[in-house]
Amino acid sequence: MQQLERLEEFKKSVQNKFNVYNSLFLNLPYRNIENVGMLIPLLMDQSEKGLKKGLNPKEILENFFHNFAEIDSEKDRIDFMFRIIQYVERQVVLYDSVEDAAFPKMHKHSSSLSLKDYFQLVERNNSWDDIADKLDNFSARLVLTAHPTQFYTPAVLDIITNLRTLILEDKIDEIDVALQQLGLTSLVNAKKPTPLDEAKNIIYTLRHVYYDAIGEMYSYIKGSLGTRKFENHNIVKLGFWPGGDRDGNPFVTSEITKDVMNELRVTLMKCYYNDLKRLQHKLTFKDVQEPINKLRGNLYTAMFDPSKEVGYDDIINPLNQIRESLIAKYNNLYLKDLDQFIDKVKIFKTHFATIDIRQDHSIHTKVMNEILRKNGYIDSDISELSEDKLISILISDNLNLSPDDYQEEIVKDTIKNISQLQTIQEKNGEEGCNRYIISNSEDIYSILFVYALFRWCGWGDKKITFDIVPLFETMKGMDNAEATMQQLFNLSEYRAHLNNRADRHTIMLGFSDGTKDGGYLKANWSILKTKEVLSEVCGKNEITAIFFDGRGGPPARGGGKTHRFYAAQTNKVANNEIQLTIQGQTITSTYGTKEQFIYNSEQLLTAGLSNTILGKEITISDESRKLIEELSELSFDKYDALKHHDKFMPYLENMSTLKYYTKANIGSRPGKRGNKAKLELSDLRAISFVGSWSQLKQNVPGYFGIGTALKKLEDEGRFNEAKDLYNDVPFFQALMMNSMMSLSKCYFELTSYMKENDEYGAFWDILHEEFELSKDMLLKLSGMEILMEKETISRESIKIRENIVLPLLVIQQYALQKIGKQSEFKELYEKIVTRSLYGNINASRNSA
Repeated sequence: MQQLERLEEFKKSVQNKFNVYNSLFLNLPYRNIENVGMLIPLLMDQSEKGLKKGLNPKEILENFFHNFAEIDSEKDRIDFMFRIIQYVERQVVLYDSVEDAAFPKMHKHSSSLSLKDYFQLVERNNSWDDIADKLDNFSARLVLTAHPTQFYTPAVLDIITNLRTLILEDKIDEIDVALQQLGLTSLVNAKKPTPLDEAKNIIYTLRHVYYDAIGEMYSYIKGSLGTRKFENHNIVKLGFWPGGDRDGNPFVTSEITKDVMNELRVTLMKCYYNDLKRLQHKLTFKDVQEPINKLRGNLYTAMFDPSKEVGYDDIINPLNQIRESLIAKYNNLYLKDLDQFIDKVKIFKTHFATIDIRQDHSIHTKVMNEILRKNGYIDSDISELSEDKLISILISDNLNLSPDDYQEEIVKDTIKNISQLQTIQEKNGEEGCNRYIISNSEDIYSILFVYALFRWCGWGDKKITFDIVPLFETMKGMDNAEATMQQLFNLSEYRAHLNNRADRHTIMLGFSDGTKDGGYLKANWSILKTKEVLSEVCGKNEITAIFFDGRGGPPARGGGKTHRFYAAQTNKVANNEIQLTIQGQTITSTYGTKEQFIYNSEQLLTAGLSNTILGKEITISDESRKLIEELSELSFDKYDALKHHDKFMPYLENMSTLKYYTKANIGSRPGKRGNKAKLELSDLRAISFVGSWSQLKQNVPGYFGIGTALKKLEDEGRFNEAKDLYNDVPFFQALMMNSMMSLSKCYFELTSYMKENDEYGAFWDILHEEFELSKDMLLKLSGMEILMEKETISRESIKIRENIVLPLLVIQQYALQKIGKQSEFKELYEKIVTRSLYGNINASRNSA
């Protein structure tokens, strides 16, 4: 019943509204392109019919140009395709705006557990005492990354915000004007964004959405607890990667990190200043004027003169003074408003979001090699030292590093950056930057190299005010994780460091590279098992384990429905905090408006709280574990064979959009690690790897191998075992449903022409066969008639989005076909491929 109501609301508030505004948009009279808008629905229809008939993109477009658009010259056809791209990418923006505007109405018909539902449940169970401690200590940390899976400029974000409001109010004339503005505003960056540009883009959302949203959420939780005191200002925390994430991004320098920290702090001061101005209109009483004026002056200084120190005490002390006056002299008038502001200051302090520093272990190895050589410990390579000797140097020896003593830029900047972190903490507070993450951690040195660098870059024997966070993301890293952590805990010096960090250790587990490395099922199963063994090893050593998940993207990158994932964690996994990355389109699609942010943050909190408070203890029996293990190995074998197929990398390089990702001005980071001439899978960034499969509508990393694994069980007459696993183990069911989402976004008809290709035809057949097999087996496993049968709204939304971008995909494939034929317009066709990436990327938002 609820599903039918949601579907009805979706048709009314999303589908119908989009159709109305889309027809308005398609009829906009832009200069030189009068007929394009009217031809788009026709091109969509011809593309769909043509692909179903088995025509290839070249045949479809040539028929269309000849029979409908009546364009004969190749140059005119190219111009027309560029115009189609411009229209379609704006249709995606329009659809985003309509869907976002409808969110509050759709949410009313949701069966998800909100905080209100959760508190009512606690009330009914009379279990307030049981949850008090958990509520006081639990936390969800959303870490925003700049990974370029969506990139709207601030100008376009403003238009989207405006459109949402106008659509909610059905102001048709103003919508018409906003659509005209959208049509004339560039969606494409004129040049590659710098890491600072990326940071500013996300800071825009912090300022305009998260600042108030987190304040409101906190206020609601506090109000719901009645007379019970609630002071957990960390219940929802923000993390931030742009400007701190160096992994594979040579453009993130120590200067950039400093600039982003300043930008975060100054923007927060603007938020405080605006709140104070509003409050000042209410607090007109004599005895509060002096502290108000003092605070206003402090905030003004902090906004416009970053050289002057304005600390947390300079903000909170005047507010506490005002509070005392309101209670003592002014009958508590406007006390609630003041307390809401004070709570925001206690939440965001002087940092707004905690910027994480991240770098790959291979870079630290290079830096350490140079330092040890320069200081006479080795002649040329670290391998000259025994394990005991190297560990002893890292934890005991004292060096005093200066960036000026080194020639190589990466060594200089690494030393310079770690040396400046103390100054950054002084300005933004310790919480402003207190975590250093090491990508591709596979052994104890991953952590100890960074520990030594902190000691040698200014900390010496002082307390290191940073969490050193290993990121275990490869199969090897996860296999070694337990031994690595135990070896660390055995070192008294590192144990003393942990003692200074409240005996807590944050450990990050990666999804993107894990999925690329091990395939979807094996990667996710390995992560769960690793979490369990790390929970045990931390518990044994009396350390609180905090897990940080590299999630928040499409299933093929290890993401998928986030609430479903956390609600399915087993009781062997430490559940002290939920921490996850939120990236690209997920920032705008799942946390992009105040309503969405509050709803999805509540989902995270209730998922984390419910598992341990309301008796939702999830276990996986030994028998089920054995079966998941078997399926994960079978699916991995199939995926691994594909990875090692001699056409795997050439297919991606020559038949997909892989090489065009670096040409698109989407993100500041290069498309691959290192600069080897021959492209290797290990060098590929997960974004361009997964994105290329997505543009082909083949989504291989999200399901490949699962069909083969399930078929093997069926052939052995054991399929009922798999069905029981699906029905009884939430974790396994969550993964299978995510894979169904990946499959539902596949459209092999788009590339079926490739099966005739002499070089890649057989490889395309392998992909297609596994797609069909995985689809059939997952439908059989779930008992569903169609993919995502029980997720009607997501399914309908995906269908509309896929229809919108179909002309774009056909144009992209047509351009790739033309490039292969060495047309005289090769450069223009390459531009078409690059431009068509944007709309396709931005449309793929149903993923978290």
